[in-house]
Amino acid sequence: MPKRMRFTIWRPLAAAAVVALTAAFLTPTAQAATGPAARESRPVHSYANAVREAVWVDTGLDADGDGHTDRVAADIVRPREPAQQGRRIPVIMDASPYYSCCGRGNESQLKTYDAQGHVVQMPLFYDNYFVPRGYAVVGVDLAGTNRSDGCVDVGGRSDIQSAKAVIDWLNGRARAYTSRTGTTTVTADWSNGRTGMIGKSWDGTIANGVAATGVEGLRTIVPISAISSWYDYYFAQGAPLYDSGPDWLAGAVESDDALGRCAAVQRALVDGAPRTGDWTGLWSERDYVKDAGKVRASVFLVHGMQDLNVRTKNFGQWWDALAAHGVERKIWLSQTGHVDPFDFRRGAWVDTLHRWFDHELLGYDNGIDREPMADIERRPDQWVTSALWPPRDTGTTTLRPAAGDLAGVGTLGLRPGHGTESFTDDPGLSETDWAAAIGRSTPEKAGFVTGPLGRDLRLSGSSAVTVTATPTTPTAHLSAVLVDLGPDTIRDYADSGEGITTGTDRDCWGESTPGDSACFQQTRAKTTSVGYTVLSRGWADLGTYADSGKGVPLTPGRAYTITLDLAATDHVVPAGHRLALIVAGTDRGLIDPPADTPTLTLDLARTSARVPLVGGTAAFARATSGAASTAPGTTALHGVRSPHAVQRVPAS
Repeated sequence: MPKRMRFTIWRPLAAAAVVALTAAFLTPTAQAATGPAARESRPVHSYANAVREAVWVDTGLDADGDGHTDRVAADIVRPREPAQQGRRIPVIMDASPYYSCCGRGNESQLKTYDAQGHVVQMPLFYDNYFVPRGYAVVGVDLAGTNRSDGCVDVGGRSDIQSAKAVIDWLNGRARAYTSRTGTTTVTADWSNGRTGMIGKSWDGTIANGVAATGVEGLRTIVPISAISSWYDYYFAQGAPLYDSGPDWLAGAVESDDALGRCAAVQRALVDGAPRTGDWTGLWSERDYVKDAGKVRASVFLVHGMQDLNVRTKNFGQWWDALAAHGVERKIWLSQTGHVDPFDFRRGAWVDTLHRWFDHELLGYDNGIDREPMADIERRPDQWVTSALWPPRDTGTTTLRPAAGDLAGVGTLGLRPGHGTESFTDDPGLSETDWAAAIGRSTPEKAGFVTGPLGRDLRLSGSSAVTVTATPTTPTAHLSAVLVDLGPDTIRDYADSGEGITTGTDRDCWGESTPGDSACFQQTRAKTTSVGYTVLSRGWADLGTYADSGKGVPLTPGRAYTITLDLAATDHVVPAGHRLALIVAGTDRGLIDPPADTPTLTLDLARTSARVPLVGGTAAFARATSGAASTAPGTTALHGVRSPHAVQRVPAS
């Protein structure tokens, strides 16, 4: 059936099935929670008396080459009452490499176990909150981590199969055992097979990857700050984002046992991910975007628009690919960096997630599918909604830079420019240095600015900047950033908390046991006052001008044309502010420098930015009508601190 019809058809069928089944044999308590009139699952089951068990699911792979197929550990917490009443229940699954090495959530929680090896603390609030409401919560150790066999392959076949095999087991298509090495099998006779996957960063990435297999039984995914293509975690069109590759990451999360068995997998990660930034088969295997057409699950996507760990190109390209294939979608976009919504909008998040799972896994007609598609944080803790995202009237507008009276301080508008601007790469400076000096002629950047806007101007989606540049050296990296020039108060995404501050008081979400508290430290927005805000970024190795997957040496003195993909965002440049485009070299802390220190000359007649504006070109024309084209003042502007060398782990 067409994917856009799934809710329209499935909901009445589900309701009819619930009427027929529940009326016959559910207890009054169970009916109150799940009957045909229900719009919300309620906490009617005992968390203290929940079943806690562990199974080891056979993945069918032998990544560690020991002659035995790998088994991954799945720890389960589920309410006892449904099975006693003859009912099967859905599953919320978080498949993670972090359960023993690094911890989950803002408090870095680890799994803990009792003497029988059953999970005592399942990290995060999912089990505390959803088990009493009739869901099972399953925490899967990715292959090579914690209590699982196999090897970590950083988003590859082993990682994805770790979770997919568990979904297959929940649907009766795979085999599981009561121990890691034993022969006693176990079935999921308590599960109805309907599974929702959730997780932040690497965990959410696994959800994306499993959904891209089209596995039957996966009804929805909730990827938070997740990767959609691992190449785009490590490189931006050939420009390296980190000084290491996936082999380092595998070593950071693998169990001690796996480290001794997985040398061949480690070597394959090194050989398949050359630091040249060239596209290889390893990256093709870890590109989920190309398989968006296989996705059967709905997607509730969450990302921080200032996430400099899993950068926002990852959510933008995934969202667009899902839209192209008619996948049901919902999105939250915050002002934070790499932060879970539980820590930037807790109450609304728990309520929305609850309603989402009730709709997707229990079939409740609670209206969430008819609500606005997008929630967007416009100012700290101030949210707006959008019926569609990007809005239907969003149009790509081509903006063109032109030279001004000062070198490197030009204008940005609709008319083609002419002439040239030059800059010399300075690896010691970053986007914050460029933006702070936007009104001054400095040697390391070329800036182009509109006049003060007469109306608000909203950017919604992904931009692209095409430049024609002549380098003086055989290697050169380019950066392009869009900047909102004007005073504002924003979340301080460059702070260590990436936009939040964690307090000491706690609030509780669900039920607790002595070994697993449902109470978590409260957080609040960490804000800062700024004179400008960088709202979108993109980078590239100029050597990839002909092929984004293959870099070549440049000929000094020759002009090259390349298009840089800028990250997705949703940002309003208010009336009175200016919109700026800056083109420069190395963005310190965000990309690594090239081997040389080039001077690059831009041909302005062949340089442009394609920007998604709500209202399109007409909106830009109205906003800039009558605006003076004079350069901004020369006083240095204040922004967030310079981006730091962010951690090389897509953190939990």
